[in-house]
Amino acid sequence: MSTWNDIRQFDFSDLSEWCAQRRSQIIKTTVSLLILLLLSVSAYWWFEVRFRPPPSIFDTPVDGVLGYLALDDFSQLSLEERLKFLTELADRFRGMEASDSALMASFLAGLGGPAKEQLRQNVRDLAKDILADSADSYLNLPADQRGAFIDQWAVDWMKRGERLASGKDSDKSDAERLTQIRKDATRQDDRTARRQGTPTELGSGGAMQMLDLWQSEVEPASSPKEQGQIVRFLDDVRKRFSRAF
Repeated sequence: MSTWNDIRQFDFSDLSEWCAQRRSQIIKTTVSLLILLLLSVSAYWWFEVRFRPPPSIFDTPVDGVLGYLALDDFSQLSLEERLKFLTELADRFRGMEASDSALMASFLAGLGGPAKEQLRQNVRDLAKDILADSADSYLNLPADQRGAFIDQWAVDWMKRGERLASGKDSDKSDAERLTQIRKDATRQDDRTARRQGTPTELGSGGAMQMLDLWQSEVEPASSPKEQGQIVRFLDDVRKRFSRAF
C-alpha cells in the first residue's frame, strides 16, 4: 500500500516539465546539426563545385583571364560562349601593352601540372565540339544538300579566322573565299604529292593533315559515335575540296 500511495503522491507535473525540457533540447540540438551540415555543404559547393562564369575580358588582369582557360569551367560553357570568349580574348591581346605581353608570357611559362593538362584538355574539347556539332548537322542533311553545307561551313570558319587574326572581316565575297580555299587545298595536295613522289589523288594533303590532327589530339576526347561522325565528315570535306574547280 505504501508503494501505491507513494505513486499517487508523486508530482507528475515535474515529470512532464522534465520531458518537455528534454524534447526541447533534442530539437535544438537537431536543428543546430542540420544548420551546421547545411553550412558545410554550402561552403563546399561555393568553393569547390559551383560553376564559375567567365571573367570580364577587358576588366580582369591578364593572369585572371588566361587562368580561366585552364579551368574545367571553361569547357562547361556552350560552344558559342567559348568561341565568343576566345574572340574577345584575341581583341584584347591584339593591341596589348608590353607589360601585359610580358605578364602573359610569364603566366604561360609557369603553367604546369594539372592546370597545363586541363588547358590542353579544354583545347581538345573545343576542337571536338566544333567538329562533332558540324558533323552531326551535316549527316542529318539529305545527300543533295551536303555539298552546299561543306562550302558554307568552310567559308564561315575562314571568316572566323579572319576575325580572330585582324579583328575584322576582309572585303572578300563568300565566292572568293571558297575559290581561295580550293586553290589552297590544291597547292597543298601538289606539295604533298611531290614530297611523296606519287601522283595527286583526290587532293589528300591538307585534309589528311587535318585527319592526323584529329586522330592525335581530338579523338581521345570523343565518344565512339562522335569519332565515327567526325571521320566521315572530314573525309567528305577532303573529297569536296580536292575536286578540280
